[in-house]
Amino acid sequence: MQINHLQRAYRYDGIDLPVPPHLADDRDALRNYHATLYPAILNAEMVDAGVTGGAHVTEYRRAVGTKG
Repeated sequence: MQINHLQRAYRYDGIDLPVPPHLADDRDALRNYHATLYPAILNAEMVDAGVTGGAHVTEYRRAVGTKG
């Protein structure tokens, strides 16, 4: 048996977002940090996209709906 340590990666609209080491363990703080780059992330859904290339990927997906 072999244990592989995965890095966390966050992606929005096909763009890999930076993960500062001091925020890596706090999902809410990291989401607020990413929202400074892309404000739509505040309303986006966080979806587990699985493991890709040795990283566990979480995607922010824009909420789709009707206004009004």
